[in-house]
Order: sequence, then structure tokens, then C-alpha cells
Amino acid sequence: TEIYTLSLHDALPISMTHLLLLALACAPKTTPSTEVLAMPAAPTSMYPASPAGEVVDDYHGTQVADPYRWLEDSDAAPVRTWIEAQNTLTNAYLGQIPEREAIRTRMTDLWNYERYSAPSRVTEGVYVWSYNDGLMSQSVMYIAESPSDAGRVLLDPNTLSEDGTVALGGSWFSDDGTKLAYSVSDGGSDWRKIYVMDVATGETEADVLDWVKFSGATWKKDGSGFFYARYDAPADPNDFEAKNEFQKLYFHKLGTPQSDDTLIYERQDQPTWGFGSSITEDGRYLVIYNSEGTERKNRLFYKDLQAKNGQVTPLLTEFDAQYYVIANDGPVWTFETDKDAPNSRVMRMDIRKPGEWTEVVPEQENVLRSVSVLANNKLVLTYLKDAHSVVQVHDFKNGEMLSEVALPGIGSASGFGGRRTDTETFYSFTGYTVPGTTYRFDVNSGESEVFREPAIAMPEGEFVTEQIFITSKDGTKVPVFVTHKAGLEMDGTNPTILYGYGGFNISLTPYYSTTARVWMEMGGVYAVANLRGGGEYGKEWHDAGRLANKQNVFDDFISSAEHLIEAGYTSPEKLAIMGGSNGGLLVGACSVQRPDLFGAALPAVGVMDMLRFNQFTIGWAWESDYGSPQDPDMFKVLYGYSPYHNVKEGVEYPSTMVTTGDHDDRVVPGHSFKYAAAMQQAQAGADPILIRIETRGGHGAGKPTQMRIDEATDKWAFLVKELDVSMPEGFGE
Repeated sequence: TEIYTLSLHDALPISMTHLLLLALACAPKTTPSTEVLAMPAAPTSMYPASPAGEVVDDYHGTQVADPYRWLEDSDAAPVRTWIEAQNTLTNAYLGQIPEREAIRTRMTDLWNYERYSAPSRVTEGVYVWSYNDGLMSQSVMYIAESPSDAGRVLLDPNTLSEDGTVALGGSWFSDDGTKLAYSVSDGGSDWRKIYVMDVATGETEADVLDWVKFSGATWKKDGSGFFYARYDAPADPNDFEAKNEFQKLYFHKLGTPQSDDTLIYERQDQPTWGFGSSITEDGRYLVIYNSEGTERKNRLFYKDLQAKNGQVTPLLTEFDAQYYVIANDGPVWTFETDKDAPNSRVMRMDIRKPGEWTEVVPEQENVLRSVSVLANNKLVLTYLKDAHSVVQVHDFKNGEMLSEVALPGIGSASGFGGRRTDTETFYSFTGYTVPGTTYRFDVNSGESEVFREPAIAMPEGEFVTEQIFITSKDGTKVPVFVTHKAGLEMDGTNPTILYGYGGFNISLTPYYSTTARVWMEMGGVYAVANLRGGGEYGKEWHDAGRLANKQNVFDDFISSAEHLIEAGYTSPEKLAIMGGSNGGLLVGACSVQRPDLFGAALPAVGVMDMLRFNQFTIGWAWESDYGSPQDPDMFKVLYGYSPYHNVKEGVEYPSTMVTTGDHDDRVVPGHSFKYAAAMQQAQAGADPILIRIETRGGHGAGKPTQMRIDEATDKWAFLVKELDVSMPEGFGE
């Protein structure tokens, strides 16, 4: 993907909802005005009318006004009129920026290169990977008998819609590789339909499963069907804002209607419980993972599939840690877990003796992020050290470290998947100056070799990445990756983007991005801060940035900005901040807390109303990171930093372009609509407050390539104007 991909075990479906929170939204094209727009000193007259209502809520005795509550209903006629007017204004403003087309040309040129995912072995003689020729709307799935073969197209999502907005959500093969279950997302929605394909013929079968969200498909060993999780059909199928509660786990038998699916597990007394599943490699046990919200904790149940009328059996029910089954030898299971180990470790248990643990690989100073078991009893463990990857090989039986995988530099390694019989595996490596490269790893020798290199490269020595450590407000050291052209002068004049996220235990690790490369070619600095609230340093780092500690995240980001200025990278008028979803909240909160510190802000699909986030779709699940406004103590915290509620009239806010999708069913667009309306009304300075609303996109997942290019082009064009960027001679020619 063009931003980057983070992976988490499919067994934690609700936690997975936040692994894509970094994607941004983009707006539809309209015919721009030919008039050159200049924002007046009192710019509110430039903006579409946003009448303030008289809604006032009582929170624990505090009266809180919500004047733009009417903007929450994105299908209401007045809101549709408002959306159209806002898009017309934004497109007209962007349309008069001369550098816009040169940016689009260069963005398109650099995006247009062949991209392959690492091959994955399904079974003997069946390998799959994804491929994009450069400008395809969606990547295509290929299948072959060998990873070195050319292969054939198995599934082409580009045939599913004319505009490229129907995307492949996920894919899961039966154990013998003869059947493929795959999910499809329409227009960026989190809702999925699951279909089944005959792999040999490529024909889609009659099976269609509806109302699936935050779920994969777990095949039975015999290929007769698969387990999946779904919600009940909503009362109004078009109500994309309704709460998602009471998820249930089902078994679907191939060739039967969904109405005949067997209910495996539900909890009518627990509306917030979500369910994921896996099957042990020997096919005997169905493992059921029970999570609540986004917190990295889960309960674990299992079902013996060889037992007649086998019941679901509780195994780990305390909800005190994260548990993930990585292998089994009959009833002896091996887990990755952070139980009594904030950085995680590998443990073992005989399920006939619940609670009797044996340590296999102890907790390390670095954070354990993934584990796989391959041939000859080899454990491959991927760690994070100061937000970049370190990969080790250990003995599966006794945990002894055998070797470290030699990575090509400081970056991110992902992959290493496979079965316990596999003697080879594949992984991808990327960095801020390293386009994603696929490596083949020989399990027996421990050696890596380049398997496939991208058809594009960063000119050697032209760009450099450095990792600096800044001091936050309370003295905490926070790592920041800074990438730019070599030989940068620290004279305070460099246009700079500071990107951040800081939440939900998600780690920002080095990745190659075409959009960031274009920015750096324009002379810009690209900085990524690893804020508290993320997962870069384990559970304690996450806890230090959530609930009552959330202000630490904003302080880390503000301190990162101050350091970039003090060190001479940039200056306030040349500094932009950017982030999406929880990162949009970050940008919104920092904009209203320190408007003097930034020249521009790009909050995308942000959580902006911290008093109503839990009223829509999956928002209630974020209470594990944010807390609940219904709690009197947490209300004070949330109200204290909620971007929407802390916009103040008479303040000169930085130039801002909010981005969202009008039917985002992850972070509903009402957040962005209300924030933009409040900012437009309050703005005392001459800098613009714009909102760019994509009318055929959701939270960002599955967005077609052209939308990504258009979105990135408009963001950079906006920054060129607002930060007064001088473009290099001949750029985009």
C-alpha cells in the first residue's frame, strides 16, 4: 500500500479495525472556478453557511453546546447541500494553485512502477501474491505452482466496479488450496460480503455471506466450510452510523444458504464482545478469541472438532493479557503473550492443565511483534528496537536463540509466514529511502537472498534518514525519524511535514512512500514521530498515552515540532502537521492547543468530537484508549482536549484542510464536518479552513490508485501555497 501496511493476528478482529487508521480520504473532482481566490482577513464570508443550532447536552452537570449536531446526518438534504458547497469551494481554491499539475505529473510518474507482495505458500504447489502494474486501481491476485513462475490471474478486483472503488477486503484458502473465500468492500465501507471461488476454474460459487465486519474466514481442515463472525442485519441497511454490537461466530457449510449457517458462539449478555477464530495446524481445535474494543487483551475459548457434539470450552477467561496460539502439539499449545511481560514472550501450556505455564522465549528489552513456526522446529521472532525491525531465529523446543536475520539496514521487515513443514519463507523489507523489496529466507541455513526488487529505486545518497530523540514536556525521550535530501541546510527555511499517530498500540515503523518521496523532491523534510500511545516500546508506552494520559501524546507531538524548529530544520510558518483518524484527532488537538506553532494542518478522517465518538458504528470500541464521556472523571479529560469543543473564536488558526469520506463508517464524517464548521466560524486570521470530502470513499481502505494520487496531489499543492514553498527548477517536467 502507499501509506504502509501493519499486520496483526486475524484472531483479534476488532483490534484489527485500527490497523488501517492511517489512510486518508480524497474528494471528487468538480469543475474548479477560474477565479483566483484570496482569503480575506475576515474569511467567514467565504465559507458555505453553517447555521449554528441550539443543541446543549448535560454531562455530569456541565452544559455543553453542540451547535453543529445537524451535520452528523450526512444523508440529510441540508448536509448534502453543505457537502457540495464545501467541495466546490475547496476545489476552486486548489484549482488556482499553479504548481498543482506539476505535482500530479510527478506523483503519477513515481507511482507508476510494478509492485509485488511477498509470495505466500498455500500448500504444496500453490503460491499466491498480489501484483500492480503501477496505476491499476486495485492490485490483482496471482496464483502459481512456484513462486518463480509467472502465474495466472486468480482474482482481479478491477473487474468488480467501473470506478475502482470495490476492493478486495481479505482472502483465505482452504487447507488443500482448492477453494478461496474472499471478502469485498464497496466504496471503502467496513462492511464486507464474503464469496467463495473454485480455484481450479476461477468460477465464483453460489455462496454469499452478508453483514460481515471485522472478520476473516477460518477453514475446517476437510474444506467443508469455514468459520466467520458477523452482525445481525441492521434495521435500516442504509444507516451506516448505527452501533455495531452483538457480533456472533458462525460456521458456513459450502453450498448452503447463509440462513442455514450454524451458530457456534454468542453472548447476548455482552453487546461489546467480538470474536475471531483460528484452527490449529493439525485441524483438531477451533480457537476462539474474544476481544472487547481495541484493547490488546483477549479471552480464549476452544472447541475440539474431533469430539462429537464438542462444546466451546473456556481456557483463558481473565481478560488480563493478549494471548495468541502460534502452534500446537496435540493438547500442548505454544502462545505469544504479554501476560506478566509488557514486551511479550513465548509461553507454552498443556490445555488439560489450564494456568500451568512454561516459558519458552523470555521477554526481551525489545518488543515482540510477531512469531512464526517453520521447519525443523525453528521459531522466527520479529522485534521492534527503537521502532525498527530486528528478526531472530530460536529453537522451538527450548527457546534458545540460534541466529539473527541479517536485514539490509534500519527499516521494517514483515512476512516470515508459513507452516511447520516449510523450509523457505519470504519477507518484505522497506525503509524511508528503500522501496519494498522481497527476500527469500532459507530456514535451514538462516540466509536471505533478494527474490524480487521493485522496478524503482531511490537514487543512492540523494536522500538520508536519521533517527533523533527529542525530549518531551515531562522529560520522556521520544524517537523521531527525519528524512530529507542529503546536504540539507539547517537554516530554518525548509518546508516540513511532521506526521504522527500515537494510539491503540500501533507502531509507526519506517516505510517507503511515493507521496513522501515527491514531497522530499520538492525540497521538503518528512518527519515521523513515534509518540506515546503507540506500540513502539510495548504496553507501558501504550498506557502512557491513553485514557487520562492522552495529553502526553499531544505534548510529545508539540515537543517534536519545537525541536525541529530549534534544531534549524524548519520554522513555524514552514511546518505542517499531518495524521489520520486517531492521528486526525492528534492534529486537531494540537492545532487548537498551539495554533502559533504550525503553518498548516492536514487532519484526515479524524475523531474530533470526543463526547460523542462512542455513539456511532464501532466507536464504542475506542473507549479502551479514550475512556468514556459517560464517566465523570474521563469526561473532564475528554472535554479538555476534544478538538471540536476547544475551537475558540478570535484565534488565528493555521491553514487547515480537513479530509474525510462522506460515508466513512469507521470514523463517521460528522466528526470532520462539525470540526470544519466550527473552525471556519472561529477563524480570526486570513489563513483558509477548507474541507475536502470524498463522496465515493470511506475511511481509506481499498481506495483506488487514482484517488490516492489526486488526494496526495491536493495535499501537497495546498502546502505549497500555505507554506510558500519554492519549487525546484524543472520539477514535474
